[in-house]
Amino acid sequence: MLAIINGKCILPDEQGDFTIQTGKVVLCEGERIKGIVSESEAAAMAIEKTIDAKGGYVSPGFLNVHIHGCDGMDTMDDEEMALPRMSRLQAKTGVTGFLPTTMTCAWDDVAKAFAHIRHYQQQPPAGARILGAHMEGPFISPAKKGAQAECNIRPADFELVEPWQDVVRIITLAPEELSDYRFVELCEEAGITVSIGHTAADYETVMEAVTKHGVHHITHLYNAMTPFHHRNPGVVGAALDSTANCEIIADNVHSHPAAQRLLYHAKGGKNIVLITDSLRACGVGDGPSELGGQKVFVKGELATLEDGTIAGSVATMNRCIKLFWENTGAPLAKVIEMATKTPAVELNLYEELGSLETGKRADLVIFDEEVNIKHTIIGGKQFC
Repeated sequence: MLAIINGKCILPDEQGDFTIQTGKVVLCEGERIKGIVSESEAAAMAIEKTIDAKGGYVSPGFLNVHIHGCDGMDTMDDEEMALPRMSRLQAKTGVTGFLPTTMTCAWDDVAKAFAHIRHYQQQPPAGARILGAHMEGPFISPAKKGAQAECNIRPADFELVEPWQDVVRIITLAPEELSDYRFVELCEEAGITVSIGHTAADYETVMEAVTKHGVHHITHLYNAMTPFHHRNPGVVGAALDSTANCEIIADNVHSHPAAQRLLYHAKGGKNIVLITDSLRACGVGDGPSELGGQKVFVKGELATLEDGTIAGSVATMNRCIKLFWENTGAPLAKVIEMATKTPAVELNLYEELGSLETGKRADLVIFDEEVNIKHTIIGGKQFC
């Protein structure tokens, strides 16, 4: 049995809200959490191995539901080592489960990416677990394509998705491009979350999708969507005025610190999902890179296409947590929910992961006050 000692544990209270608790020991046996006990109880147990948190935070492992790449690799790479390399770097940044995210590319290339994801879902994890795929496009708006290739945009068609419904967990689309909501209904029946993004929709269209058709996810809020205006609230206004879960890239490039605070206060600290939306350049450094066949140039925290369009980020999840925590002044336990519990609940995985509770997967992370990752444990196995 493995025991994590001397940590400030981030645990759910009786209402399910995360709180920071001291004097607790997390016990792991095999791939599961055996229990959360007091230090005195742990002292009377037969412990085979201990990890000393040294006063650091002990948290559920982070979940990253929107990531294109890192460590020089991309989800769209038709290469055996792409996903394992991404998985290993994600683990080093505290992520224990993620959704490799596809681009608006030729459909054959998207299907190849799904095949790789399906294969590695069934293998022992090389690092962070692959939980499925986030399909960003090609059912999006040409007017808000962002860094997506317009030539590959097409109408929503569930026949394309159906062979991969065991892989796809989230689909980002533009609701105004739908002829009706049958596609959304089919996704719901298949257990796939539909997300609104890369969209030129108005406020009314988004509110209809959320309140009448069960769409409850917004892709990278503020980016590639109609902005807020006091007479035309747009997608941003609908996102802030509804209970939809809002992704946010808290890298201070894709969203200003004030925009992060507005989101936090408008949503009352709920229905927020921290993501990285990172590129293959994440973890590599400055210089030229690539996204969906397009040239990308990276300098510091900024990644752009040749025309200056902001592409994905080069941020890591622990960096986004630190920045959102600093920018909003939110309690750390609340911020951790945004990278653990909230995405797990939305993906219907909360019975298995997303919190430190008896019987759940032993997926956890230990970090310091700067959110530097000290240890990542996945399925009871220490990866870093």
